[in-house]
Amino acid sequence: MTTPQVPNLTLNDGHTIPQLGFGVFLVDPQETERIVTDALELGYRHIDTAAIYRNEEGVGRAIAKSGIPREELFITTKLWNGDQGTESAHAAIDTSLEKLGLDYVDLYLIHWPVPAQDKYLESWLALEQIKASGKARSIGVSNFLVDHLQRVIDGSSTVPAVNQIELHPAYQQREVTDFGQANGILTEAWGPLGQGKYPLLEEPIITAAASKHGKSAAQVVLRWHLQQGTIVFPKSNSRERIAENIDVFDFELSDAEVQAITALERGGRVGGHPLEVK
Repeated sequence: MTTPQVPNLTLNDGHTIPQLGFGVFLVDPQETERIVTDALELGYRHIDTAAIYRNEEGVGRAIAKSGIPREELFITTKLWNGDQGTESAHAAIDTSLEKLGLDYVDLYLIHWPVPAQDKYLESWLALEQIKASGKARSIGVSNFLVDHLQRVIDGSSTVPAVNQIELHPAYQQREVTDFGQANGILTEAWGPLGQGKYPLLEEPIITAAASKHGKSAAQVVLRWHLQQGTIVFPKSNSRERIAENIDVFDFELSDAEVQAITALERGGRVGGHPLEVK
């Protein structure tokens, strides 16, 4: 198959990031190497993992065996909640790099703000040091709300490069994404297809667009994300589905189709709430 040409977006620090990547949340550590190998063979160059996923080693083995030059890959991992704090954040990135078999990651994120423990600003300052050390090319956050974003911007010299949040047509977090856009923070979508609670792939608007374009409903939703300027990384254990998810650059939704899908907003969060996750 022809390797898809995934567009790059420019982060606020000047580095670039592939707009579509591959996520390994809930991917069995025993299966991770095989699944990531499939993704790399099918053209993905952006892999998103996290310490808490417990599959960084499998990602690292797939990278090592791929033969793909390091500079062609974009690897993200995340600081887990229990590792927030200055010393523990420095220790955590070293552990992640060792498991990944890498000298640096392209993007290091604070996984959740966990405001109850009030360490996310301290952790952000540690991420600034980690970036300065060269262990992370870019730094950002995940699941941050506007107040959390404003606090790290006010309390440091670095604006997060990205904010990775739950985002799909049924839950679009406009306040957070609008703040990001106003402040140069790119939005990454996790749970981009809405997961099980919202059967977006059965929505008539989406299935009609899929039929019109000769694509699957999932491909239509992914295309909607891309046309919003969102960074997205679907996940699958199936090589066939992994291939399908990256085959989204040969068609374009009309303005009317984008607007109709956007109108599916229901304000319905599927995952945990940033004020409650500990």
